[in-house]
Amino acid sequence: MKRMVLFVVSVAITLVAASPVLAGKRYDPALYDYADVIEVKPIIELVRVDSPRQECWTETHTRYRYSGGHNSYTPEIFGAIVGAAVGNQFGRGRGRELATAAGAVLGGSIGHDVKRRRHRYAYNEPVERCETHHEFHEQEHVVGYKVKYRYGDRIYHSRTGHDPGHRIRVRVHVAPAE
Repeated sequence: MKRMVLFVVSVAITLVAASPVLAGKRYDPALYDYADVIEVKPIIELVRVDSPRQECWTETHTRYRYSGGHNSYTPEIFGAIVGAAVGNQFGRGRGRELATAAGAVLGGSIGHDVKRRRHRYAYNEPVERCETHHEFHEQEHVVGYKVKYRYGDRIYHSRTGHDPGHRIRVRVHVAPAE
């Protein structure tokens, strides 16, 4: 029984020790400590920034409305009769018939246009217009920090993504010196 318990415990210890290896992680013998920061300098880049500005104004547009007399076809009929009479004065035989028909069509069209002009009313309508103007300027952006720090009796330099403050965390690797 003792052998069985000893076997199970040894297997459990082996599995716990091997779990980082099984999880795809390698053993990291490094220790962590803190070093004193001597100097921090921001790394600055100039970035072109677009500041769109919209400008709007109101314009007045003239619109036309047609009213009254739309249901009456008198101007078209009168124009067709006058056009047919004028067209009948030209040509002989078959040509006279064509000129009469053409005169009637043209006269009816002119009558329609006259009717529309006579009943057209103009009015002004406000319309809002907008334009977007792009103004570009350069801005300074901090993209990182150059850090100078002391650990033990040595000076080190590094680049970080943030200002570490007065102390910076460092990794210390201890190995036998053979």
